[in-house]
Formats: sequence, structure tokens, C-alpha cells
Amino acid sequence: MMKLSNIALLGLFIFFGITAEAQTAGISENQFKEKVEIPVDMGYLLYKPEAYKKSKEDYPLIVFLHGAGERGTDLQKVKVNGPFQYLKEGNEIDAVMLAPQCPAETYWQPDEVAALVMKIIKEERIDPSRVYLTGLSMGGYGVWATGGKYPELFAAMAPVCGAIYRPIYRNAQHLQNMPIWVFHGAMDDVVLPENSNKMVMALKQSGNQDVKYTIYPFANHNSWTETYNNPELYDWLLSQKKEK
Repeated sequence: MMKLSNIALLGLFIFFGITAEAQTAGISENQFKEKVEIPVDMGYLLYKPEAYKKSKEDYPLIVFLHGAGERGTDLQKVKVNGPFQYLKEGNEIDAVMLAPQCPAETYWQPDEVAALVMKIIKEERIDPSRVYLTGLSMGGYGVWATGGKYPELFAAMAPVCGAIYRPIYRNAQHLQNMPIWVFHGAMDDVVLPENSNKMVMALKQSGNQDVKYTIYPFANHNSWTETYNNPELYDWLLSQKKEK
């Protein structure tokens, strides 16, 4: 005769066995497939050179992403740093320029930036093989993030003192065929230069042979003034063309 404790254990085993079997029998395989849209409310500036208005040709497009200090709803802030200062000084850029404004207390979202870029390409006379992405500080991060997720949109990128978009090496693989010019201040204590150092190294390890890296030896975080005041940057960007 079994002891009472053994009978109880056997009963528990049978009970849980039946319960587990019942749970397994109730499992069904399903698939959720739905288009999920996110609301986007983002202002932007659009610069068009005088020649664009008179021409019927498709123009290149430069996309500029500002830094954290220019977030909000006041679009005049977007002009404080970057290419708009270059234009303000009487220089010209032979390209359409798109400069969105990131909402307050948020960061650049690649899906939102890419959606806006595609809208402008569709609505304006833009050559899709000559679309360029640049940005400073938080905008430099936005360049790595957006370019890494949508490399097919851009012919070249120029991130300025930007943080790394992680994971770095996977991102570098996506950008292994992208012409990229990276800028950083050697004395930057806001976004450390090791961010750009590591990204440039990862790009080269991925096989990218078209990476340029400019380090300003005495610059702190503001490495954008010298960068965007240099006409060579615009000449370099506009010389790049993506294969169709």
C-alpha cells in the first residue's frame, strides 16, 4: 500500500500534468499585421536659391538638422547656427535646403526626418540622386541615426560634433558605401570627440573608403561655425551623386 504522502504527490503530479496539457492545448498561433501611423507635427524652413525659381531643372537638396538649443516652435531659432549663417553673410548655396525644427524636449526621430525628406522630394523639383544630410551636435546624432536607418535616401552625409548612434558597427555596415565627412573639436567636453573617432574607425573597418575626418585642434563643442562657414563643405556635398 502506498503511503498517504506518496498518493498526494501522485495526485499533484496528475493535476499539474493535466493543467499543463490543457494550457498547451489552448495555445494558438496568430499574426498581427497592421499599418501603424504616428502623428508628426514639425515646422521647417525651406530655402530656395534665386536660380531655382527661374529654372525647370531638378535641384540638389541639403537637409540640415539643428542642435538641442534650437528645439521648439520658433523657427527663427533654426537660423542661429549652421548654413543659414553662411547665407546671412551674403553667400549662396546652389541647392534647395530643408531645415526642420525638432519639437521641444524631444530628439531627432529618423522616421520623422525621412518622411519629411520624402515629402519635399515629391513636392519640389529635387534630384533624388543628390540629397545630402548634415547637422550639428544633437543634429549630428540625428545624421548618424537617420542616415544609418535610411541610407538609400542620401548621397552623402556631414555630421558635426555628433554623438554615436548605437549600435555603432551595425550602423557602420549600413553606411559602408556612403561618402561621409565628419567634423569634431579636439577639446569638446560636451560631446566627446571619441564619439566621432569610434564611428570613423567603425566605418573604415566596414570597408568604407570614402570617409573624411576633420578635427579642429583648439575647438571645444562649437566646431560648427568653422565648418559651415567653409565653402569647401558645400562644394564637396554637391559633388556627390548617388547611383540610381
